[in-house]
Amino acid sequence: MADDTFNWDEYYKKIQGRAPRQLLLDVLEKFPADTALHAIDLGSGDGTETALLLSRGWHVLAVDGESAGIQRLMDKVPREGQVHLQTQVAKFEEAILPPADLIHASYSIPFCHPDHFPALWEKIANALKLGGRFAGQFFGVHDSWAANKDMTFHTEAQVRAIIENLETEYFHEEDADGHAASGPKHWHVFTVIVRKI
Repeated sequence: MADDTFNWDEYYKKIQGRAPRQLLLDVLEKFPADTALHAIDLGSGDGTETALLLSRGWHVLAVDGESAGIQRLMDKVPREGQVHLQTQVAKFEEAILPPADLIHASYSIPFCHPDHFPALWEKIANALKLGGRFAGQFFGVHDSWAANKDMTFHTEAQVRAIIENLETEYFHEEDADGHAASGPKHWHVFTVIVRKI
């Protein structure tokens, strides 16, 4: 289970070379292809999605709590590609989020402590520009990590209440056995794309 003792370096080694997540590819189709826009990759991890955004001409702020993840990102991005890149090594509750057209949070915000989650979501909603989109996941209460008190889990009703002031463009619930980098796992995940109107 991921927590403060989780070996992030080992995790990064296991996922090395992975493809960008489909959710990011899907949300990018909703934006004009040749406009310089601003994104926040919240919980940027090994930097795969940030690197894709930069390659498509986006200005990106990559935020992650692990300096090792930011270093892997910097190793991925050629020097000329770093012109449009900013980074923050910060916990979610400490992160400073500027205005953004897209906030991408791939399997990351559930790792925010429940005490800080409402403030984090308010920060996300406030940072979104009018017409901007959030694409990410919430973990559900049936998830096999749900006993971890340092992580945040929601019911479907709670997720829908959180996003009720945004236009829902995509909503999908997964409640099934599967695998994580750490081994077999039951996933209970709500994947959403929402737009600020």
